[in-house]
Order: sequence, then structure tokens, then C-alpha cells
Amino acid sequence: MDLYDSGTDLPTIEATFPLDDEEYQSDVLDQELYVTACGLALWEIGLMNADKLAFIRSVIDKGAFIKAWDADGPGGKARQKELDRYWKKISQPNQKIRAKKKYRKVTRFYFQPNDVLAFQLNNGHYMAALCAEIHQQRGVCEYMLVPFTYYAEAMPTEQDLHHCELLGRTILSFYDKATTKKMQPGIERIWQYLGGDEKCFFGLSKFGLTHRDATVCRQQLTKVGTLAVIEGLNGTAIRGTVSGLESLRKRFYDMVSGMKAGTSDMNQSWPVNVVCNIE
Repeated sequence: MDLYDSGTDLPTIEATFPLDDEEYQSDVLDQELYVTACGLALWEIGLMNADKLAFIRSVIDKGAFIKAWDADGPGGKARQKELDRYWKKISQPNQKIRAKKKYRKVTRFYFQPNDVLAFQLNNGHYMAALCAEIHQQRGVCEYMLVPFTYYAEAMPTEQDLHHCELLGRTILSFYDKATTKKMQPGIERIWQYLGGDEKCFFGLSKFGLTHRDATVCRQQLTKVGTLAVIEGLNGTAIRGTVSGLESLRKRFYDMVSGMKAGTSDMNQSWPVNVVCNIE
């Protein structure tokens, strides 16, 4: 639907998201989720036809979720009711093709990718965040902030942060090393740091601060330098949001202190000189 709203032509949309996608063929639950969602999108934009309907019906008839949730139990019955409603909708011609939605895009930003931002906690100590990217989707603009492990009474300098760590984590790869390396250029830096025998992907822990919320608190976020993440390592392993300065303070302090205390295993810390380009 994002492609459709952006003006992408219909053949490209169908090629990008084929209804019978081999990626989802090995798991019947994943296949039912993907095919029903994709089918609804195709119906909304006027791309439904008899062949697609027949394929969707064949997937629905497998009853993957109905069986998983017990056909005679409340979960299975609820799923059957929802699928019946879904089928009734998409099996009829769409008399009103969905109009393309136009979303406002922010062009004047408060922060830029690679900006290092320091902020003060209520107890007087300072922490820092890296603006790893600016993400805009469906009219929402977010500055994606990654926590540093810095925590001290003095406002950090860029040089101080070179000796700190960023939050992120590894993600198990089921591919061989050559394929994993091809899928994520730069992952060798993470493997080397871990000893060389790991087979994993890597992503950062990113928390979105909306442009609207940044309007209120941007004066309390002080740019102290810039750091560029290695391009291939700037993916996302954990994604969350912060709703303003107080939310940012609490979220980042709780994550960093919890990780240092060993009470949280969701995030991992990674040396800045491993994840970033430092001259």
C-alpha cells in the first residue's frame, strides 16, 4: 500500500509482492498471514482476479490457524468467522478502488543522521544518543535514536563517546557465512569482535522521537559531534518509541542501567569503534 500511495505502477507492485511468494511457502501459518494480507491489499487497489481468488481460497482451505487454535475451540471458531467475513469481502468486485493517499513529508529537520545528541537527566548526570537515521512513513517523521552507554556528571564530548558503547544486538543467521556476509556487508566487524566464529546478523536498538515531539524538546538535546555508523551495520534489531524528553530520559536510563546491572538481556552493548567509522 505504501508503494501504491507513492505512485508506483501496478505491475511493479505485483512483482514486488507476489501473492504466491516462495518465502512463505515453508510455513503454513506464515503463508496464511501473508496471503490474506496481500490479497486484501490487491483487492483494495483493484488487482484482484479469478486466479488470485482461487489461490487465496486454496490457502484459506488449509485451515492453518483454525487447526492451530483448535477448530472446536473459541480461537478456531473466531478465526473461521473472521476468514468467512474476509472471503465475503474480497470475493466480490471492488466497486470503489482505494484512492492514493498523500502524506506530508518533513523537509526541514531539527537533527541530521550521524548527529550525536547529549541530554541531562533530572539527577544532573548526562547521557547521549546517536541519531542513526530519519524515518518517514505515512506522514510520521521520526528521528531514530540509539543509546550510548555514557553516564557522567559532565556533558560528553564526541571524543568521550569514542570510548563508549552503543546499544544493539546480534540476530541468529540460518544462512552460511558467505550468504550472511552478502546480505549484510560489514558484518565481519561484528564477527571479528566476537572472536570470528559467530554466524549472525547485527542491528542497533533504535527509538523513534517524532518530529512533533522534537519540536518541544529539541532545545534540551545538544549536538556534541557526529559519528557515522558503518553503512551495513545501521540496520535495526530492536525498535521502539519515546514520546518526549521525560520518556527519552527514563527509557534510555532504564535500558543502560539495567544492562550494566545484568538485569536486562534484551540489549547488548557494542564498542563505538566497532560499529562506527572513526578516523
